[in-house]
Amino acid sequence: MKKIVCLLAVTVLLSGCGNSAKDPSPAPTPTENPGSVVENTPKVTPKVAQHITDALIGAETLLVNGKQIVKNPDSILVLVNKERNLPSDWVPPDLVVPNVAFPFKEDAPRKYMRKEAAEALEELFELAQEDGIKLYAMSGYRSYETQQRLFNTEVKQSGEEAASKVVAVPGQSEHQTGLTMDVSSAGMNFTLEESFEDTKEGKWLKEHAKDAGFIIRYPKDKTHITGYSYEPWHIRYVGKEAAEFITAYDITFDEYYGMISNQ
Repeated sequence: MKKIVCLLAVTVLLSGCGNSAKDPSPAPTPTENPGSVVENTPKVTPKVAQHITDALIGAETLLVNGKQIVKNPDSILVLVNKERNLPSDWVPPDLVVPNVAFPFKEDAPRKYMRKEAAEALEELFELAQEDGIKLYAMSGYRSYETQQRLFNTEVKQSGEEAASKVVAVPGQSEHQTGLTMDVSSAGMNFTLEESFEDTKEGKWLKEHAKDAGFIIRYPKDKTHITGYSYEPWHIRYVGKEAAEFITAYDITFDEYYGMISNQ
């Protein structure tokens, strides 16, 4: 009951405010709380308030063996980062292959996304096509076990400390949520590099990802908050209302989440 009362109070408070293939790539250590509160909190519409409510309802974590494990891995608004882990045995229940262009033909696990996110990706690619932009899906769902193998391989090559800066620790990869897709283009030779931001495809994606409910999860100027380097190819599905809000106010998903959970 206390949680519900607090949740309603936060929603009312916010509604009254105004104007005010390695995953991930190398990055500096975060210097700010990923859930830091955004200054000049903007006005929250009823639809965004509902998203906030949904996020808060599933915000709790469990402390397991010294790690914070999210209790709501099936939430579209689940936050996964270096402090919040997915359960090691969690697999999205509704994985499907989106009907979009891939540069490879095999039926690989990385083609899959959760159904809602897959449908949104189809919408995004259709919007791009209408504007003369050809996008390619590169890497979506990745299991905990696959992430463990990638991480272990990197540890053997460069040590654990260095490995944690270039490959997400198992349980901390957004790819396990099934809500993320790495995107590239033929002009990039289907690679995932920061220079993608300078291509017409990268510029279009940055501007229009929100139109289908996606965000650039690791923005260029927010590495001190996310803890990860800029990844212009890495898009995360959060729903249109949240995506429009996050993009309009130039905040990260971590800030969006922290703006309401830290009140």
